[in-house]
Amino acid sequence: MKPDDPILKILACPLDKGPLHLLAEQAGQEEALYNPRLRRRYPIVDGIAQLLPSSGEQVSDDEHEELLQRMTP
Repeated sequence: MKPDDPILKILACPLDKGPLHLLAEQAGQEEALYNPRLRRRYPIVDGIAQLLPSSGEQVSDDEHEELLQRMTP
C-alpha cells in the first residue's frame, strides 16, 4: 500500500471509526495501519488490511512512541 493510495482516505478503525495511518515497512517491521487514539495496530497481509477488531493488537507506551515516528503523513 502506498501513502497516496486513495483507499487510505476511506479506511477506518473498526472500533472508533476514526482514520488510520499507514506505517511504512521498515527494517524487519511489517507494513500496518495504526490508530494512535486507541493505540491499536492492524496488519496488512499480502496487500490487504486486516480490519477486524480481533485482528488489531494493542501496543505498549514505548512502542506507541516508535509508531508515531513511523506514521506517514
